[in-house]
Amino acid sequence: MANFLYDLAREAFLDGNLSWGTDDIRAVLVDTDTYTANQATDDFLDVIGAGNRVAVSGAFTGKSVTAGVADAADITFTTVSGDVSEALVIYHHTGTDGTSELIAYIDTASGLPVTPGGGDVNITWDDGANKIFKL
Repeated sequence: MANFLYDLAREAFLDGNLSWGTDDIRAVLVDTDTYTANQATDDFLDVIGAGNRVAVSGAFTGKSVTAGVADAADITFTTVSGDVSEALVIYHHTGTDGTSELIAYIDTASGLPVTPGGGDVNITWDDGANKIFKL
């Protein structure tokens, strides 16, 4: 598969129902053995079974939206153990899985897949023109 923005997240951004700058945005390391992402229909975090979520980040900080490009400070998943993680999913954290909108799916990045060994997993966002993603 390739990196993508979920279609329903694009719609939410355009409708003004999702804000990169002000919403609580987080990421989850995902074991894709039993989760196959569907760009067109996947909507909320509950479509990724709890058993497929290897680690969850804290809220993103240092977010920016210049020229339609989403960026944030690099993140760290602390003390990660569990299954191999082949993908990273960015989502809008609401505190409820059934309303936490999926934003982006990343499975082709340096360091993926990652095999947790009980230590920290650091994610360094791209410093290129498109940063994390571009609308």
